Amino acid sequence: MYSEVFELHAELLKALAHPRRLEIIHLLRGQALCVSDIYEMLDLPQANISQHLMILRDAQAVTAIRDGKQVIYKLSNPKIIQASDMLREVLIDQHQESELAEYLSMPMKDLVPVVHDPVCQMRVSPKTAGFSLQHDGAHYYFCASGCLKKFQQKPEKYVTNN
Repeated sequence: MYSEVFELHAELLKALAHPRRLEIIHLLRGQALCVSDIYEMLDLPQANISQHLMILRDAQAVTAIRDGKQVIYKLSNPKIIQASDMLREVLIDQHQESELAEYLSMPMKDLVPVVHDPVCQMRVSPKTAGFSLQHDGAHYYFCASGCLKKFQQKPEKYVTNN
């Protein structure tokens, strides 16, 4: 029984041990998404997204709900995000001398506010965003690589002049 717990733990960690699957997990933070939404946000072929989702589903990290022709995915347990956030904090602590150090030097009030990804409008914070970019003196936060790529290709489409 003791070793079975470690086996289950290892299986879940194996399913999460891919950058794109971790991105998917963070996209599902607080919301359910269909494959086409995830596909658009990550800028990966739909077949790749489906494979990653199958691995996450098999590990019971996400659940799938059929809604007509669409399949909607959500996290099976919100504690998965808590665990991932905690691991990110460990990585930040380990890499204080690298570019991640900017997160450590930010006051907590700058980490807490929620902003919107300029491309897909997903709610993110500087702490939970998958990517960030400085453009024309402003800092932008993105949920995933696909949104960052779209912004970089045509920033004028997403920048609002207030």
